[in-house]
Amino acid sequence: MTTVISKQSAENLVVIAEQFVIQDNVRSVAAFGSGNINDTFLVTLNSATEQYFVLQRINTQVFRQPRLIMQNMRVFSDHVYQRLQHTPLNRRWEVPRVLSTKDAQDYCIDADGSFWRAISFIQNSQSFDTMPNIGYAKEIGYALGMFHNLISDLPAERLADTLVGFHITPLYLGHYQEVLANTSPQLSPEVNYCLQFVSDRTNFAHILEHAKAQGKLPLRLMHGDPKINNVMFDTTTQKAVSVIDLDTVKPGLVHYDIGDCLRSGCNPAGEETEEWDSVYFDTDLCQGILQGYLAVAKAFLTENDYAYIYDGIRLIAFELGLRFFADYLAGNVYFKVKHPEHNLARAIVQFKLTESIESQESQIRNIIQDMK
Repeated sequence: MTTVISKQSAENLVVIAEQFVIQDNVRSVAAFGSGNINDTFLVTLNSATEQYFVLQRINTQVFRQPRLIMQNMRVFSDHVYQRLQHTPLNRRWEVPRVLSTKDAQDYCIDADGSFWRAISFIQNSQSFDTMPNIGYAKEIGYALGMFHNLISDLPAERLADTLVGFHITPLYLGHYQEVLANTSPQLSPEVNYCLQFVSDRTNFAHILEHAKAQGKLPLRLMHGDPKINNVMFDTTTQKAVSVIDLDTVKPGLVHYDIGDCLRSGCNPAGEETEEWDSVYFDTDLCQGILQGYLAVAKAFLTENDYAYIYDGIRLIAFELGLRFFADYLAGNVYFKVKHPEHNLARAIVQFKLTESIESQESQIRNIIQDMK
């Protein structure tokens, strides 16, 4: 989905981009990427040093407190930058930096009231929507492990909670039960399957939040959306070099990130397949991702953290299915859909993935155990 830019708005974009440039003049601004929340543009500069940066209009319908997001990004990127200065790595690793305006602000607001920010561009890198081959699994895991490791000593309370309730499964379950109480779904084999599936797992929804409440799992900082296409790879070495899309970085449990990374990385059929019987959780990919992750995360994980990794993997697939199904019942109000049954189909994919995870529990637990 490419954003078409009119001549008028192209001129406006140049004016906005120039707010973030001290001396180099802006050569061009072009639509960039395929994100479905913020509007993203690539700015090209007449400069010998940094030739590009990323300009974004933040979707304030989704992110109601954009100033807090920018504050989080600044604290996060400054911390990681300092960490990398003191503990240099033996390979390329970059963090998207927040660029300041001419008057030293982290954002600017245009005449229409739109909220704009600028972020450094990760040169010579690319991302993938699906895993090209198993060789990339280890790198995806390494990227998430490196991300967590570099902020493991940043106190969670330093960052604001920009999306309250995000990835707290009992809250999604509560919302689902509310929707269900107020609607009469058209019954079908698919709807019946989902209703039964959720009903059988209502107690399980609380497993990580209970562990957090009992002090077994510490509140840390999490990425919030570590899908495979948020990991950038060096175009020459094909090694992971960055984790991008930092809008959802906030206090939480690292288990939600681990679960989400594996949910999106270990389902070769993808989230949008209509072939439900082809959906399975690939334990070879799981082993690769966890190998890369734990190689870096060993530095900060506790015994209890390991004990709940399997539950995180199972829970996040269930949680996303629950969210899709609740949205289907509510009339498709949150997720964009291509047809009325779209969210129902998406829910079934995640529930089938959950079933596949459950059927391989002992194998997944052994993989985790063997890597400790």
